[in-house]
Amino acid sequence: MEKIILVVNDDGVNSPGIKAAVRALKPLGKVIVCAPAVQQSGVGRSISLFTPVSVSKTKIEGVEAYAVNGTPVDAVIVSVYGIFNRRPDLVVSGINIGENLSFEATTSGTIGAALEAANHSLPAIAISLHSNEKAKFEQIQPDQDFKLAELTVRQISEYILENGLPEGVDVLNVNVPERADKAKIKITRLAKRMYTTKVQKRRDPRGRLYFWIDGDAIFDAPEGTDVHAVRVENCISITPLSLDLTSHASIDVIEEIVENLERQIEEKNQKIFKG
Repeated sequence: MEKIILVVNDDGVNSPGIKAAVRALKPLGKVIVCAPAVQQSGVGRSISLFTPVSVSKTKIEGVEAYAVNGTPVDAVIVSVYGIFNRRPDLVVSGINIGENLSFEATTSGTIGAALEAANHSLPAIAISLHSNEKAKFEQIQPDQDFKLAELTVRQISEYILENGLPEGVDVLNVNVPERADKAKIKITRLAKRMYTTKVQKRRDPRGRLYFWIDGDAIFDAPEGTDVHAVRVENCISITPLSLDLTSHASIDVIEEIVENLERQIEEKNQKIFKG
């Protein structure tokens, strides 16, 4: 049976990155695009619960495509439960313009869509292209060199379609330099930060106060992290992600807190009932 691959992103259905992903994946099966109609970067796993999600049919690189008036997570849910006749064999989120690295990846709509797919037991890849800061935020996105990213997503997708994801891995977060000297690949862990945090205080022409959230790219992350691999070593980074956010290393400490809390509650209850 022909494999079905869902392609989604957070840059919008007309992003050149989504077109590059379609070109890369068409040899592997039936590709269907379902993505936000407009730019949705930074929305994480946001879902539309209080507004209807409308869908418009179109074509992207010659394949069936749907523009969703909603978030990347909306696009995954609508396509899997509303559009497809059967569940996709793989979900590819990207190719995002701009890297998605570090703990801050949880704010990414690209990764949010992949995590949502995984939450519905679908193997998923999030793939992003390291770009200069200006390119990430252009409304009309400039030309990018997707050749290495296309090759990377095709090879990883082909492997997963044949073998599945390793046990305990829900999403592969892949970040690709636009050009890598030797195309070296590093298996990485998430860095703590990829940007510093700044807030610019400004006033609009009518004198009303507003704030602009900003930051500078971080380069001095520890070796072995995704930030170091991509920004310092100029390597492809593959970080395995899990939906399980439980901090198992802290269970003993939490048990101690719970014991103390139970004791305090019991003491207060006894005073209340005695009173």
